[in-house]
Order: sequence, then C-alpha cells, then structure tokens
Amino acid sequence: MIDIALNILGAVCLWLGVEYCLSSHSAQSLDDASLMPFADDPEVARRVEQATGKTVKAIAPQEPKPGWGHLEL
Repeated sequence: MIDIALNILGAVCLWLGVEYCLSSHSAQSLDDASLMPFADDPEVARRVEQATGKTVKAIAPQEPKPGWGHLEL
C-alpha cells in the first residue's frame, strides 16, 4: 500500500515540477523552441514553413574555418 502512495506522490511531484518549469514560457516561445531544430538548414526551414504556416527563423550555416577541411591521415 505504501508503494502505491509513493508512486502517486512521485507522479504528482513530477507533474508539478514540469508545470512549474513551463509556467514562465509563453505559447510563442514554445512554438519557437519546437521549430529550432530546423533553423540551421534553410531548405528544410522553407519546407517546414510551407507545411505548417509558421515562420522559422533560419540562420545560415557557418562557413568552415581555414584549415578545417579534409584531413588526410
């Protein structure tokens, strides 16, 4: 019986912790965070924008630095 009570208490604590962590975020910031994985590839960002209608704030990928090319061993 005590193990059931502890499991319920643990689930409630987890739920309250997640609610507390997400309470300071707005719907816009959560949308921006969900689109962030597509921001580094302009072609994929364009396709996601067409599919969802949401604007992806895409960034251009970094250019390789001099000497960071093919390494021959």
